Amino acid sequence: MSKIQVNPHADDDIVPAVLEDEMQQAYLDYSMSVIVGRALPDVRDGLKPVHRRILYSMHELGLTHDGDFKKSARVVGDVLGKFHPHGDSAVYDALVRMAQDFSLRYPLAEGQGNFGSIDGDAAAQMRYTEAKMSKITQEMLDDIDQDAVDFKENFDGSLEEPELLPSKFPNLLVNGSTGIAVGMATNIPPHNLAETCQGVIRLIEDDDVSNLDLMEDIKGPDFPTGGILRNTDGLRKAYTTGRGKVTISSRFETEEEDGDTRLVVTEIPYMVQKSKILEGTAELVREDKVEGIREIRDESDRHGLRIVIELKRDAQPEIVKNKLMKYSRFQETFGIILLGLVDNQPKVLTLKGLLEEFLSHRKEVVRRRLEYELENAEDRLHILDGLLVALDHIDDVIETIQNSKNTKTARENLIERYELSEDQARAILKIRLSRLTQMESEEIQSEHDELSERVKEIKDILGSDQEILNVIKEEMEYIISEYGDERRTEISDHESGDIDIEDLIEDETVVITRSREGYVKRLPLDTYKQQRRGGVGVIGSETKEGDSLTDVHITSTKSYLLCITNKGQLYWTKAYEIPVSGRYSKGKPFVNFIDLDEDEHVRSVVPCDDLEADDYLAFISKQGYVKRTRLDAFSNPRRGGIRAVNVEDDDDLVRVIRTTGDQDLLIATANGNAIRFDETDARAMGRTARGVIGVKLRDDDYVVDASAGDEDDQMLVVTETGYGKRTDVTEYSRINRGGYGVKNADLSDTTGKVVISRVVNEDDELVLISTEGMVIRVDASDISKYGRATRGVTVMDLQDNDVVQGIAEVSPDDLEESE
Repeated sequence: MSKIQVNPHADDDIVPAVLEDEMQQAYLDYSMSVIVGRALPDVRDGLKPVHRRILYSMHELGLTHDGDFKKSARVVGDVLGKFHPHGDSAVYDALVRMAQDFSLRYPLAEGQGNFGSIDGDAAAQMRYTEAKMSKITQEMLDDIDQDAVDFKENFDGSLEEPELLPSKFPNLLVNGSTGIAVGMATNIPPHNLAETCQGVIRLIEDDDVSNLDLMEDIKGPDFPTGGILRNTDGLRKAYTTGRGKVTISSRFETEEEDGDTRLVVTEIPYMVQKSKILEGTAELVREDKVEGIREIRDESDRHGLRIVIELKRDAQPEIVKNKLMKYSRFQETFGIILLGLVDNQPKVLTLKGLLEEFLSHRKEVVRRRLEYELENAEDRLHILDGLLVALDHIDDVIETIQNSKNTKTARENLIERYELSEDQARAILKIRLSRLTQMESEEIQSEHDELSERVKEIKDILGSDQEILNVIKEEMEYIISEYGDERRTEISDHESGDIDIEDLIEDETVVITRSREGYVKRLPLDTYKQQRRGGVGVIGSETKEGDSLTDVHITSTKSYLLCITNKGQLYWTKAYEIPVSGRYSKGKPFVNFIDLDEDEHVRSVVPCDDLEADDYLAFISKQGYVKRTRLDAFSNPRRGGIRAVNVEDDDDLVRVIRTTGDQDLLIATANGNAIRFDETDARAMGRTARGVIGVKLRDDDYVVDASAGDEDDQMLVVTETGYGKRTDVTEYSRINRGGYGVKNADLSDTTGKVVISRVVNEDDELVLISTEGMVIRVDASDISKYGRATRGVTVMDLQDNDVVQGIAEVSPDDLEESE
């Protein structure tokens, strides 16, 4: 147990306490102070303390919308000196935001000077800018001087400030709010004023209305920057549970001029800086993630936002637009959290719950305002009763006053003679002689009659909850007529872009190449012209110094590319997302398309048309391990990838292949051995397993390739120096996994080691690739068939120091689609 010593010189001030308890209580106190005093808005007026204090200070300074501006520094100083014991930057930043028409749907302050921009430019210093209340702010402060809300002492007890503002409209929904407290956060989007007030009217007319019914009036958020709101399911969830996500898309328009096409953006997502969008888009163009853009420029001016994206002649506008929304901030997700303070306690509310809290607050404000008015009216009516008595006996009253010794005696005589109260007698003595005319008498009588009628009306209203609700309904109708405007944000039922990108992508056969250093590119299949075996090939890629091409895949533009890394993580992307590159380009790093760690590299790529199939992925490692896992286990990868296989530090992945579940696995080693076994010998395992031994290895040997095949297939073997052959799979005896296998090729210094040992079909076309980027395309049938223990013939004529590196098979179906 620790001791907290308040005064080291006074033993009486030493209070024994448990340190953990003191820290817990102190943190809870701090948390509640942040939650209530700074971070979260009150559901009744939708304001945090700093905003409320700013508006009340402006009210006291007389900064009405139809008055003059005053220096922002004057407002900030007034707030700090009277109500807000925090830094001036916090107050000024809040004032600036209340004046920005791109931050608040209905700004609560008017600014004169530089109050920042949608580009993220900061406002000028407070000594340079001026501010006053906007017109709609008056509707939040009306009735504040009529005992409509409670007041509390300020931080030093010298003044009083309102606990909340009367607010005639539900500001929390209308202008929204964001805030991060301790352990919680709020993120309420702005809404259209007319729709929100109409929602209040509907709740008044039917208190059993549901959240979904209210959505017929309050259709969804209405952002000051416009945009298109998508994912109405997320919106319904937010309104019915208090939490949900929606997507906000930019508004694109297509323009044609002199044969050129351009995309013009006139609205962007809420709270996204225009400059960040432009920077991000330019980066995407530089990295070739978005193709078809020739130029981007900002033509925004005081009339509105305008971002112009000039397209290349062969670009499809819808594809470019959808890619921009996918990869850049032209489309953003907005997470809705309807959290606010209810009786100083944080609470997540539904749409109806928010309106009910506002309506309850407004009923209290109207009731207190009417009671205040009634009290003043009855006081005035009491005085008028006395004045009417005096007017009815004017001569006697004057004589009584004249015969009185002094004012006190006159007052006492009037009270005694006409049974008046002291206040009535005082009023009679104060009346001017000019008001004793017939016209003045009639005005007093008229005022008396009107006040009597008003008193009766107020009492009738106060005596009925429905009448109070009718008053609020009239206020809502007035707010709609005076301040209502058209919705800016369009509500769309589409979940994302207007058109699915894949609907616009041509389904064609392409070549995907990968380098050892992690560069990837896409090329048309006809880039590589068919050649006779033994040809020197064409240059397939310009690799960076020290890099080399490792493999090539023939696939469809719409296929998934499953990318498995040295850490055993699996990521996926689509083939069409890999930019088309020229034959001499080295491509783009994989990190541009998948989120790789700094020391993570792609080891294998598996094209797949369907991730829900009943097939398997077989993982083969350099040390001879094999593991099979069902393909559908990888159908929902996360952005950061998912674990596919456990790879030990002394091992590495060689190849990942797709199998049907009833094929043979053939694993080949560098020193010319190969094993064939039924794939079911390696039972299916979970994603995190390492696997089992597939082939035993002798000293200095390692696995170089693997494939899955049937008895009708042939095994293609290619060595480093370009020698190759085909051998019937039946020549490889099927044995149990875990053996050394049989001889796969006759190797020598001339042939080098085995680099490719792959199952092919006689009808296949093959694309061979070398480390120096040379590529040759030949028919499998052009490569002669030999027995297992032979070296074969020259398949690819290589330059000095170049070696064969990778292969891809092109099936007859692929060729037909390509043609």
